[in-house]
Parts: sequence; C-alpha cells; structure tokens
Amino acid sequence: MFGIGIPELVIILVIILIIFGTGKLPEIGGALGKGIRNFRKASHDKPDEIDVTPESESDSAAANHDTTSKTSS
Repeated sequence: MFGIGIPELVIILVIILIIFGTGKLPEIGGALGKGIRNFRKASHDKPDEIDVTPESESDSAAANHDTTSKTSS
C-alpha cells in the first residue's frame, strides 16, 4: 500500500541535496545520528521514575480488608 522504494528514496535525497547543499549534509547526518543514538539510549535505560502500575488483585483486596476492619471497630 504505502511503500517507499529505491526510486522514492533517491528523489528524496536529491531534494534534500538541493535544499541544503553539499556543505550542510555532514552536519545534518551527524545531528540525525546523535538524535537516534540518544533515543535508543533513553529507551533502553531503566527509567528513574515512580512506578505507577496498578496493584495486583490480592494486594488491593488485603488493603481493602484492612481499612474496612479498622473503620468498623
């Protein structure tokens, strides 16, 4: 359906070459490579964020039982 083949890639590269010129292409390639490298590094590193996954059913049932027994006393 939506395939990008070799002819389409060649046309895109020619348009980029016309727009940016030969002097800027190494800078653009380097910046693109650094961006991809940083994205991969960030996606593979373990996050240092708070875990917000929901509790399992047994944990939440035990927590509900503890709170209900305290309020009924």
